[in-house]
Amino acid sequence: MEAYLTAYFPIIVFLGIAFGLALVMLIIPAILAMHKPDTEKLSSYECGFDPFEDSRKPFDVRFYLVSILFIIFDLEIAFLFPWAVSLGNIGMVGFWSMMLFLGVLTVGFIYEWRKGALEWE
Repeated sequence: MEAYLTAYFPIIVFLGIAFGLALVMLIIPAILAMHKPDTEKLSSYECGFDPFEDSRKPFDVRFYLVSILFIIFDLEIAFLFPWAVSLGNIGMVGFWSMMLFLGVLTVGFIYEWRKGALEWE
């Protein structure tokens, strides 16, 4: 039992230091920060402009389409480079798995295209 405890001791020390630093980073700013709220600090900020309407209004679907488009290209790049590097080691199963993944991303891209998310107004 002692061997297990000595094996996990560095992890416990690391977690203790991480939690301690997190607490210090939360407590020190709360103590040292200046608390002088004014109307400018309490107002909502929206790209340098005052908000035009109620913030609880539903978003236009184009915002969601742009986020889907970002996810499509971000995931594609994040997975294509490691896949291309290890293609010789993963064989045909890895190849067809990536083709299935790219097929799903292509369906998402076609959906974006048909909805008009690529056309800027």
